[in-house]
Amino acid sequence: MKKYSYIGIAFIVLIFGIYAVPKIVNRFKTHELVTIGTVPSYEFTNQDGKQISDAFYKDKVYVIEFFFTTCPTICPKMNANMVKLQNEFYGNSEFGIASFSINPEYDTPEILKEYAKLHGATLKNWNFLTGDKETIYNLANKGIALYAGENSEAEGGFEHSGMFALVDKQGTIRSRLDEYGNPIAFYDGLDAKNIQMLKEDIAILLKE
Repeated sequence: MKKYSYIGIAFIVLIFGIYAVPKIVNRFKTHELVTIGTVPSYEFTNQDGKQISDAFYKDKVYVIEFFFTTCPTICPKMNANMVKLQNEFYGNSEFGIASFSINPEYDTPEILKEYAKLHGATLKNWNFLTGDKETIYNLANKGIALYAGENSEAEGGFEHSGMFALVDKQGTIRSRLDEYGNPIAFYDGLDAKNIQMLKEDIAILLKE
């Protein structure tokens, strides 16, 4: 009787292994990140008055956003979520953030430095960038495809995308696929689920 009990237990363990182990393995399997485009060359001034170009981020994984310091709507939440990304990868010299102001005439390096301080942006590789307005708008709209523009009827006088772009160590914009196998392209900077996905995908790129 005891012998048959052992056989029964062994059979149950075998069945569990056949059905459960593959599911556990698939749960931790990394997914594919596809190519969306390439970030064009750029050079702007950061919050410390230093010239920062795309070369600064060579061999780094980084996240791009477009914002402005006097934004009364989505920017505060976007940057609160950006701080979450900062904290997740704090101390990793291969991670960075680039925040481009779409109101560069107001957002001087001094203004940006104070904004960074107020919002808890302490990551060494987080640059708040300002410069020629037309060049910034071209980078946003044509170079990366994240909308930015002036609108006197919009709150704050400007409109811009609330999405984040994920860039790999070679300067290529990357993203995961959705449930239908289509690239999501960018990550919603206002959505907790998207921020979690972004954390996961940054971790994948850091290992490449």
